[in-house]
Amino acid sequence: MNFRWKYNPTFLRIKFGCKQILLPLIIFQFVRTIIFPTSFDVVLLGILAFVYVAIVLDWL
Repeated sequence: MNFRWKYNPTFLRIKFGCKQILLPLIIFQFVRTIIFPTSFDVVLLGILAFVYVAIVLDWL
């Protein structure tokens, strides 16, 4: 079979949309974690950062 794309175009749109949304969310969550540090904020910041790095490095 000859596939034209490696990934579905809809998946790529969702992936790049998440990439654009995640960076401002990470910055906001970082500022919130610095001001009001709770364990939930730290865990959420870690998850957001991991997902962003995974998207940038094409792990997803």
